[in-house]
Amino acid sequence: MADDEKEKPKKKDAAITQAYAKTRKSLIARLDNWEDQKTWDEFYQTYWRLIYSVAIKAGLRPEEAFDCVQETILSIAKQSKKKLYDPDQGSFKTWLMNMTRWRINDQFRKRKKDTAMVGGGWTDDRKTAIIDRIEDPNGDVLSRLWNVEWKKNIADAALARVKAQVSPKQYQIFDFYVVRQMDAQEVQEKLSVSMAQVYLAKHRVGAVLKKELAKLEDEID
Repeated sequence: MADDEKEKPKKKDAAITQAYAKTRKSLIARLDNWEDQKTWDEFYQTYWRLIYSVAIKAGLRPEEAFDCVQETILSIAKQSKKKLYDPDQGSFKTWLMNMTRWRINDQFRKRKKDTAMVGGGWTDDRKTAIIDRIEDPNGDVLSRLWNVEWKKNIADAALARVKAQVSPKQYQIFDFYVVRQMDAQEVQEKLSVSMAQVYLAKHRVGAVLKKELAKLEDEID
């Protein structure tokens, strides 16, 4: 692979990281007069990638997807102040999906309006089809996207919390052996560790991960 091809994923990741930081800062600023910003910052860090990933796969551009992230979380914060979420009416997972769905639709409508204003029309059948399917109350395209990304996001969020609680070396061993599913002997050789260290990291980090997954489930409930 050419060097410039190798650099593309790195540049993309850097751009996403930069946009994440900018969106987070803007969001916190807009929550300036509200109580418990730390809670909303943690909420943002837990769910931003889920919302972003689904928005991208629904057909939004990166900048539109980040707008969707911010507007979704702001809407949730406003509803929380008014206590509009009722657990008896459905799960948090479904509620968050619907909040995200509405903000995705907002971005498509905004794009459609902006395109019409410059005289370009709305002739992209592929994108039109995407929003039509998402807006269709009988459609399940976004629901399927959401379920796949939800599972991945919960696992990633738990791993991020684990990473802050264990040593870098133990996390690296766990990442190689459990997450990437490398052979134990290969992990030994790559990281210059003993077999005992490999199994110890699997046990210790795995226990912390299990605890964090349970905490996330409790928070969701």
